[in-house]
Amino acid sequence: MQEEQNKQLNPKAGQLRRGYTTGTCAAAAAKAAAMLALGEKIKNIQVDTPKGIPLTLMLQDIQVGQKKASCAIQKDSGDDPDITHGILVYGEVELLDQPGPILIDGGTGVGRVTLPGLACDLGQAAINPVPRKMIGQMVSQAFDELGYEGGAKVTISIPKGEELARRTYNPRLGIEGGLSVLGTSGIVEPMSEQALIDTIKVEMDVQKALGAEYLVITPGNYGEKFLKEHFLQGEVYSVKCSNFIGDSLDYAEGCGFKGILFVGHIGKLVKVAGGIMNTHSKYADARMEILSAHAARLGAEAELIEGMMNAVTTDSAYELLEAYSPELKDRVLQALMDKIEFHLKSRTHQQMEIGAVMFSNKHGYLGKTSQVDAILEKIESSLAENK
Repeated sequence: MQEEQNKQLNPKAGQLRRGYTTGTCAAAAAKAAAMLALGEKIKNIQVDTPKGIPLTLMLQDIQVGQKKASCAIQKDSGDDPDITHGILVYGEVELLDQPGPILIDGGTGVGRVTLPGLACDLGQAAINPVPRKMIGQMVSQAFDELGYEGGAKVTISIPKGEELARRTYNPRLGIEGGLSVLGTSGIVEPMSEQALIDTIKVEMDVQKALGAEYLVITPGNYGEKFLKEHFLQGEVYSVKCSNFIGDSLDYAEGCGFKGILFVGHIGKLVKVAGGIMNTHSKYADARMEILSAHAARLGAEAELIEGMMNAVTTDSAYELLEAYSPELKDRVLQALMDKIEFHLKSRTHQQMEIGAVMFSNKHGYLGKTSQVDAILEKIESSLAENK
């Protein structure tokens, strides 16, 4: 079974090994517990991941009681350096006497949300929307297969979660008491830093060989989508740099590109305003410190600064600024863009045209640096010539 599962996860020989998320573990454990509670004798369980990869996972620590059962799935992070690799994620299902919904909650080692601005509501267990939906679907599937029409209570637990959460950003985000149950695709894609950097370099080499003089660089897919929706009408190719903004700038300068247009979410680019060139949270965060410092320099009162410093997300901090003073908000955003431009130009030794566009998924366009329009014109001209 393990060999077959490895083929499902990693069909290409020699590639970095993929794994599966805590969300997949939770959904699999919950589905298996539902079947065990209804009298099924099983040792493994199949779960469908949002990515479309079905997995058959082995059950551990099976416990069956009266109208109740629990079991665990061991997390496998593949070749991703993840602190949750090897932990046990438990699902417990209690069958209720009366018909009703499937109630999903977190138990030991699953964090609980204590601050606004996250994907989960205040007071709710930190089981993100996609895993929560996946848990409900898998338990419903088990009930449908076995003809059970009653209600149920599902509890997800991670015994080592509280201990491990101290090594994450959960406490700073207002998630207390444990880990978050995460995963939008259900699959863990390995994140070897050198492999990602090498991929970025290869993409730049290809664009250079195709004759490109200007690059569009985005941390991820959202940036390219935003650019197409708001600035460029034609098909534009963007290099995805993930968190490696500094490495991307260094290589682009070495390749001899004339200019770069960065398009990124405020949560990434605000770090660049502080000179942070690897935006992964394990290296540096300082989002709220940078935002608050600019607000303070431009005259914000202590109460606003304290509120911004305590904000969980950049969107929340933005909303505090907007409510306090739209005029101050605009000035802070422009100050951020000026600093972003300064650090991008400094990293490339003033040798390239550099532009940056900052946006928020929630609030849309937030700002741009001084050379953006000129770079866009050159990119559009190039697109027109290549039609």
